[in-house]
Amino acid sequence: RLKDTLQGWVRLILSDKDSRNLFFFLLLNFSFAFVELSYGMWTNSLGLISDAFHMFFDCSGLLAGLAASIITKWSPNERYTYGYVRAEILGGFVNGLLLMFVSFFIFAEAVERAMEPPEVKHERLFVVSVLGFIVNLIGIFVFQHGGGGHGHSHGGGGHGHSHGGHSHGDTDDHEGHSHNGVSHGHSHGGHSHGGSQIMEGVFLHILADTLGSVGVIISSILMYYFNWMIADPICSMFIAILIFLSVLGLLRNSVEILLQRTPRELDPVLPGCYQRVRMLPGVFSVQEQHFWTLCTDHVVGNIKLEVSSASDARYIVQQTTHIFKSVGVKQLYVQLDFTTM
Repeated sequence: RLKDTLQGWVRLILSDKDSRNLFFFLLLNFSFAFVELSYGMWTNSLGLISDAFHMFFDCSGLLAGLAASIITKWSPNERYTYGYVRAEILGGFVNGLLLMFVSFFIFAEAVERAMEPPEVKHERLFVVSVLGFIVNLIGIFVFQHGGGGHGHSHGGGGHGHSHGGHSHGDTDDHEGHSHNGVSHGHSHGGHSHGGSQIMEGVFLHILADTLGSVGVIISSILMYYFNWMIADPICSMFIAILIFLSVLGLLRNSVEILLQRTPRELDPVLPGCYQRVRMLPGVFSVQEQHFWTLCTDHVVGNIKLEVSSASDARYIVQQTTHIFKSVGVKQLYVQLDFTTM
Protein backbone atom coordinates (compact mmCIF):
# COMPACT_ATOMS: atom_id res chain seq x y z
CA ARG A 1 0.00 0.00 0.00
CA LEU A 2 2.84 2.40 0.84
CA LYS A 3 4.40 1.61 -2.53
CA ASP A 4 1.13 2.45 -4.32
CA THR A 5 0.83 5.72 -2.39
CA LEU A 6 4.40 6.75 -3.27
CA GLN A 7 3.83 5.84 -6.91
CA GLY A 8 0.69 7.96 -6.90
CA TRP A 9 2.61 10.93 -5.51
CA VAL A 10 5.38 10.50 -8.07
CA ARG A 11 2.81 10.42 -10.86
CA LEU A 12 1.20 13.61 -9.51
CA ILE A 13 4.59 15.32 -9.30
CA LEU A 14 5.67 14.33 -12.79
CA SER A 15 2.29 15.12 -14.37
CA ASP A 16 2.44 18.82 -13.46
CA LYS A 17 5.14 21.13 -14.80
CA ASP A 18 5.48 23.21 -11.62
CA SER A 19 5.65 20.17 -9.34
CA ARG A 20 8.16 18.52 -11.67
CA ASN A 21 10.37 21.63 -11.71
CA LEU A 22 10.14 21.84 -7.91
CA PHE A 23 11.17 18.21 -7.50
CA PHE A 24 14.22 18.35 -9.76
CA PHE A 25 15.40 21.69 -8.38
CA LEU A 26 15.00 20.27 -4.86
CA LEU A 27 17.42 17.46 -5.76
CA LEU A 28 19.89 19.92 -7.33
CA ASN A 29 19.66 22.30 -4.37
CA PHE A 30 20.14 19.56 -1.80
CA SER A 31 23.21 18.16 -3.58
CA PHE A 32 24.91 21.54 -3.91
CA ALA A 33 24.17 22.45 -0.29
CA PHE A 34 26.47 19.61 0.79
CA VAL A 35 29.21 20.95 -1.51
CA GLU A 36 28.85 24.48 -0.11
CA LEU A 37 28.85 23.30 3.51
CA SER A 38 32.00 21.24 2.99
CA TYR A 39 33.82 24.11 1.31
CA GLY A 40 32.58 26.61 3.90
CA MET A 41 33.97 24.52 6.76
CA TRP A 42 37.25 24.04 4.86
CA THR A 43 37.66 27.77 4.13
CA ASN A 44 36.17 28.98 7.46
CA SER A 45 33.76 31.29 5.61
CA LEU A 46 30.59 32.28 7.42
CA GLY A 47 29.16 33.51 4.13
CA LEU A 48 29.53 30.08 2.56
CA ILE A 49 28.44 28.14 5.66
CA SER A 50 25.38 30.36 6.21
CA ASP A 51 24.50 30.11 2.52
CA ALA A 52 24.78 26.29 2.75
CA PHE A 53 22.47 26.18 5.79
CA HIS A 54 20.14 28.55 3.99
CA MET A 55 20.10 26.11 1.07
CA PHE A 56 19.21 23.27 3.47
CA PHE A 57 16.36 25.41 4.79
CA ASP A 58 15.42 26.06 1.19
CA CYS A 59 15.20 22.33 0.68
CA SER A 60 12.65 22.13 3.49
CA GLY A 61 10.83 25.08 1.95
CA LEU A 62 10.90 23.47 -1.49
CA LEU A 63 9.67 20.23 0.09
CA ALA A 64 6.80 22.11 1.78
CA GLY A 65 5.96 23.75 -1.54
CA LEU A 66 6.08 20.40 -3.32
CA ALA A 67 3.80 18.79 -0.73
CA ALA A 68 1.37 21.71 -0.93
CA SER A 69 1.29 21.57 -4.73
CA ILE A 70 0.30 17.88 -4.50
CA ILE A 71 -2.28 18.43 -1.75
CA THR A 72 -4.04 21.21 -3.70
CA LYS A 73 -4.91 18.65 -6.39
CA TRP A 74 -6.78 16.36 -3.99
CA SER A 75 -10.51 16.25 -4.72
CA PRO A 76 -13.12 17.79 -2.39
CA ASN A 77 -15.00 15.44 -0.07
CA GLU A 78 -17.83 15.64 2.44
CA ARG A 79 -15.50 16.93 5.18
CA TYR A 80 -13.36 19.26 3.04
CA THR A 81 -16.08 20.56 0.75
CA TYR A 82 -13.85 23.24 -0.79
CA GLY A 83 -11.11 20.71 -1.42
CA TYR A 84 -7.53 21.30 -0.28
CA VAL A 85 -6.73 24.37 -2.37
CA ARG A 86 -5.81 26.38 0.74
CA ALA A 87 -2.73 24.20 1.16
CA GLU A 88 -1.01 26.68 -1.15
CA ILE A 89 -1.57 29.46 1.41
CA LEU A 90 -0.17 27.29 4.22
CA GLY A 91 2.79 26.40 2.02
CA GLY A 92 3.53 30.08 1.40
CA PHE A 93 3.16 30.88 5.11
CA VAL A 94 5.54 28.08 6.17
CA ASN A 95 8.10 29.17 3.57
CA GLY A 96 7.85 32.75 4.81
CA LEU A 97 8.48 31.71 8.42
CA LEU A 98 11.47 29.58 7.37
CA LEU A 99 12.98 32.48 5.44
CA MET A 100 12.48 34.84 8.37
CA PHE A 101 14.24 32.37 10.70
CA VAL A 102 17.14 32.09 8.25
CA SER A 103 17.53 35.87 8.06
CA PHE A 104 17.67 36.17 11.88
CA PHE A 105 20.21 33.33 12.08
CA ILE A 106 22.51 34.83 9.44
CA PHE A 107 22.30 38.33 10.95
CA ALA A 108 23.10 37.13 14.48
CA GLU A 109 26.11 35.13 13.29
CA ALA A 110 27.30 38.02 11.13
CA VAL A 111 27.20 40.47 14.05
CA GLU A 112 29.22 38.06 16.17
CA ARG A 113 31.84 37.67 13.45
CA ALA A 114 31.97 41.42 12.78
CA MET A 115 33.18 41.90 16.35
CA GLU A 116 36.09 39.55 15.76
CA PRO A 117 36.60 38.90 12.03
CA PRO A 118 38.16 35.43 11.60
CA GLU A 119 40.80 34.49 9.06
CA VAL A 120 39.01 33.33 5.92
CA LYS A 121 40.64 31.31 3.13
CA HIS A 122 39.16 33.56 0.46
CA GLU A 123 41.14 32.06 -2.40
CA ARG A 124 39.00 28.91 -2.18
CA LEU A 125 35.67 30.72 -2.03
CA PHE A 126 35.31 32.15 -5.48
CA VAL A 127 34.82 28.99 -7.55
CA VAL A 128 32.22 27.45 -5.21
CA SER A 129 30.30 30.70 -4.79
CA VAL A 130 30.15 31.16 -8.57
CA LEU A 131 28.86 27.59 -8.95
CA GLY A 132 26.20 28.33 -6.32
CA PHE A 133 25.24 31.47 -8.19
CA ILE A 134 24.80 29.45 -11.41
CA VAL A 135 22.62 26.87 -9.61
CA ASN A 136 20.36 29.63 -8.30
CA LEU A 137 20.19 31.33 -11.70
CA ILE A 138 18.92 28.03 -13.08
CA GLY A 139 16.23 28.05 -10.39
CA ILE A 140 15.22 31.64 -11.15
CA PHE A 141 14.99 30.89 -14.88
CA VAL A 142 12.98 27.70 -14.34
CA PHE A 143 10.43 29.20 -11.96
CA GLN A 144 10.07 32.53 -13.73
CA HIS A 145 9.97 31.34 -17.32
CA GLY A 146 9.26 27.63 -17.15
CA GLY A 147 6.72 27.54 -14.35
CA GLY A 148 3.49 27.75 -16.27
CA GLY A 149 3.41 31.46 -16.91
CA HIS A 150 3.98 32.95 -13.47
CA GLY A 151 4.37 36.63 -13.06
CA HIS A 152 6.59 37.20 -10.06
CA SER A 153 6.17 40.19 -7.82
CA HIS A 154 8.59 41.12 -5.09
CA GLY A 155 7.49 42.76 -1.90
CA GLY A 156 4.20 40.98 -1.70
CA GLY A 157 2.71 40.79 -5.15
CA GLY A 158 1.17 37.55 -6.22
CA HIS A 159 1.44 35.30 -9.20
CA GLY A 160 -0.61 32.31 -10.09
CA HIS A 161 -1.82 29.81 -12.58
CA SER A 162 -4.83 27.60 -13.11
CA HIS A 163 -4.84 23.83 -13.46
CA GLY A 164 -7.93 22.99 -15.48
CA GLY A 165 -10.60 24.96 -13.63
CA HIS A 166 -13.94 23.29 -13.03
CA SER A 167 -17.32 24.73 -12.25
CA HIS A 168 -20.45 23.49 -10.57
CA GLY A 169 -23.66 24.39 -12.32
CA ASP A 170 -23.64 27.31 -14.71
CA THR A 171 -21.03 30.03 -14.22
CA ASP A 172 -23.26 32.69 -15.71
CA ASP A 173 -26.78 31.68 -14.74
CA HIS A 174 -27.71 31.91 -11.10
CA GLU A 175 -30.29 30.18 -9.05
CA GLY A 176 -32.87 31.54 -6.68
CA HIS A 177 -35.05 29.42 -4.44
CA SER A 178 -37.19 30.08 -1.45
CA HIS A 179 -37.27 28.42 1.98
CA ASN A 180 -39.90 29.67 4.43
CA GLY A 181 -39.94 33.16 3.03
CA VAL A 182 -36.18 33.52 2.66
CA SER A 183 -34.70 33.19 -0.82
CA HIS A 184 -31.15 32.09 -1.48
CA GLY A 185 -29.15 32.39 -4.64
CA HIS A 186 -25.69 31.16 -5.42
CA SER A 187 -23.18 31.23 -8.23
CA HIS A 188 -20.22 28.97 -8.74
CA GLY A 189 -17.24 30.15 -10.72
CA GLY A 190 -14.35 27.96 -11.83
CA HIS A 191 -12.05 26.70 -9.09
CA SER A 192 -8.53 27.89 -9.77
CA HIS A 193 -6.02 25.43 -8.43
CA GLY A 194 -3.14 27.84 -8.58
CA GLY A 195 0.14 27.90 -6.79
CA SER A 196 0.72 31.60 -6.31
CA GLN A 197 1.65 31.49 -2.63
CA ILE A 198 3.59 28.26 -3.11
CA MET A 199 5.54 29.50 -6.10
CA GLU A 200 6.12 32.95 -4.62
CA GLY A 201 7.60 31.34 -1.50
CA VAL A 202 9.80 29.07 -3.62
CA PHE A 203 10.89 31.98 -5.81
CA LEU A 204 11.80 34.09 -2.78
CA HIS A 205 13.86 31.21 -1.41
CA ILE A 206 15.80 30.98 -4.66
CA LEU A 207 16.16 34.76 -4.87
CA ALA A 208 17.55 34.84 -1.32
CA ASP A 209 19.97 32.06 -2.25
CA THR A 210 21.10 34.04 -5.27
CA LEU A 211 21.72 37.08 -3.06
CA GLY A 212 23.73 34.86 -0.72
CA SER A 213 25.92 33.67 -3.57
CA VAL A 214 26.43 37.24 -4.81
CA GLY A 215 27.40 38.29 -1.27
CA VAL A 216 30.01 35.54 -1.02
CA ILE A 217 31.44 36.47 -4.44
CA ILE A 218 31.71 40.15 -3.48
CA SER A 219 33.23 39.42 -0.07
CA SER A 220 35.79 37.00 -1.55
CA ILE A 221 36.87 39.66 -4.08
CA LEU A 222 37.18 42.31 -1.35
CA MET A 223 39.19 39.96 0.85
CA TYR A 224 41.45 38.90 -2.03
CA TYR A 225 42.30 42.38 -3.32
CA PHE A 226 42.00 44.52 -0.18
CA ASN A 227 42.37 41.96 2.62
CA TRP A 228 39.10 43.19 4.18
CA MET A 229 38.22 40.23 6.37
CA ILE A 230 35.23 42.14 7.75
CA ALA A 231 33.66 42.04 4.28
CA ASP A 232 32.40 38.49 4.93
CA PRO A 233 30.15 39.32 7.93
CA ILE A 234 29.09 42.69 6.48
CA CYS A 235 27.90 41.05 3.24
CA SER A 236 26.08 38.45 5.36
CA MET A 237 24.26 41.24 7.25
CA PHE A 238 23.08 42.84 4.02
CA ILE A 239 21.91 39.47 2.72
CA ALA A 240 19.97 38.82 5.95
CA ILE A 241 18.26 42.22 5.74
CA LEU A 242 17.33 41.70 2.08
CA ILE A 243 15.89 38.25 2.84
CA PHE A 244 13.84 39.67 5.72
CA LEU A 245 12.43 42.53 3.61
CA SER A 246 11.63 40.27 0.65
CA VAL A 247 9.54 37.88 2.75
CA LEU A 248 7.36 40.46 4.53
CA GLY A 249 4.91 40.75 1.64
CA LEU A 250 4.46 36.98 1.35
CA LEU A 251 3.81 36.63 5.08
CA ARG A 252 1.36 39.54 5.09
CA ASN A 253 -0.62 38.10 2.18
CA SER A 254 -0.68 34.61 3.70
CA VAL A 255 -1.80 35.85 7.12
CA GLU A 256 -4.52 38.05 5.63
CA ILE A 257 -5.95 35.15 3.63
CA LEU A 258 -5.81 32.77 6.61
CA LEU A 259 -7.58 35.40 8.77
CA GLN A 260 -10.29 35.80 6.09
CA ARG A 261 -9.53 39.45 5.38
CA THR A 262 -11.51 41.04 2.56
CA PRO A 263 -9.16 40.95 -0.47
CA ARG A 264 -7.22 44.21 -0.76
CA GLU A 265 -8.01 44.50 -4.45
CA LEU A 266 -11.73 44.67 -3.58
CA ASP A 267 -11.39 47.44 -0.97
CA PRO A 268 -11.89 50.32 -3.46
CA VAL A 269 -14.65 48.66 -5.52
CA LEU A 270 -16.98 47.02 -2.98
CA PRO A 271 -18.69 50.26 -1.81
CA GLY A 272 -19.63 51.00 -5.43
CA CYS A 273 -20.98 47.45 -5.83
CA TYR A 274 -23.13 47.83 -2.72
CA GLN A 275 -24.50 51.11 -4.09
CA ARG A 276 -25.37 49.48 -7.43
CA VAL A 277 -27.19 46.65 -5.65
CA ARG A 278 -29.21 49.11 -3.54
CA MET A 279 -30.39 50.76 -6.75
CA LEU A 280 -31.95 47.52 -8.05
CA PRO A 281 -35.80 47.59 -8.08
CA GLY A 282 -37.21 46.18 -4.86
CA VAL A 283 -33.93 46.20 -2.85
CA PHE A 284 -34.18 48.07 0.46
CA SER A 285 -30.80 47.39 2.03
CA VAL A 286 -27.55 45.41 1.84
CA GLN A 287 -26.60 43.48 4.99
CA GLU A 288 -24.09 40.93 6.30
CA GLN A 289 -21.64 41.25 3.43
CA HIS A 290 -18.58 38.98 3.67
CA PHE A 291 -15.84 38.45 1.08
CA TRP A 292 -12.70 36.38 1.43
CA THR A 293 -10.01 34.66 -0.63
CA LEU A 294 -10.30 30.89 -0.81
CA CYS A 295 -7.08 30.44 -2.80
CA THR A 296 -5.23 32.34 -5.49
CA ASP A 297 -7.60 34.21 -7.82
CA HIS A 298 -10.67 32.66 -6.20
CA VAL A 299 -12.72 35.14 -4.16
CA VAL A 300 -15.84 33.91 -2.38
CA GLY A 301 -18.61 36.17 -1.11
CA ASN A 302 -21.80 36.08 0.93
CA ILE A 303 -24.38 38.86 1.04
CA LYS A 304 -27.87 39.35 2.49
CA LEU A 305 -30.39 41.65 0.82
CA GLU A 306 -33.58 43.03 2.33
CA VAL A 307 -36.09 43.15 -0.53
CA SER A 308 -39.75 43.83 -1.20
CA SER A 309 -42.07 40.83 -1.04
CA ALA A 310 -43.35 41.84 -4.49
CA SER A 311 -39.91 41.95 -6.11
CA ASP A 312 -38.56 39.55 -8.73
CA ALA A 313 -36.22 37.30 -6.70
CA ARG A 314 -34.54 35.67 -9.71
CA TYR A 315 -33.83 39.04 -11.34
CA ILE A 316 -32.31 40.47 -8.14
CA VAL A 317 -30.10 37.41 -7.63
CA GLN A 318 -28.92 37.45 -11.26
CA GLN A 319 -28.13 41.17 -11.27
CA THR A 320 -26.42 41.09 -7.86
CA THR A 321 -24.22 38.18 -8.90
CA HIS A 322 -23.35 39.90 -12.18
CA ILE A 323 -22.32 43.07 -10.34
CA PHE A 324 -19.91 41.22 -8.05
CA LYS A 325 -18.60 38.86 -10.72
CA SER A 326 -17.61 41.93 -12.75
CA VAL A 327 -15.10 42.90 -10.01
CA GLY A 328 -13.60 39.42 -9.64
CA VAL A 329 -15.82 37.54 -7.18
CA LYS A 330 -15.88 33.96 -8.50
CA GLN A 331 -18.43 32.45 -6.12
CA LEU A 332 -21.27 34.43 -4.52
CA TYR A 333 -24.06 33.38 -2.15
CA VAL A 334 -27.04 35.75 -2.10
CA GLN A 335 -29.69 35.57 0.63
CA LEU A 336 -32.95 37.46 0.11
CA ASP A 337 -34.96 38.52 3.16
CA PHE A 338 -38.47 39.49 2.08
CA THR A 339 -40.22 42.34 3.89
CA THR A 340 -43.32 44.49 3.42
CA MET A 341 -41.79 47.82 4.52
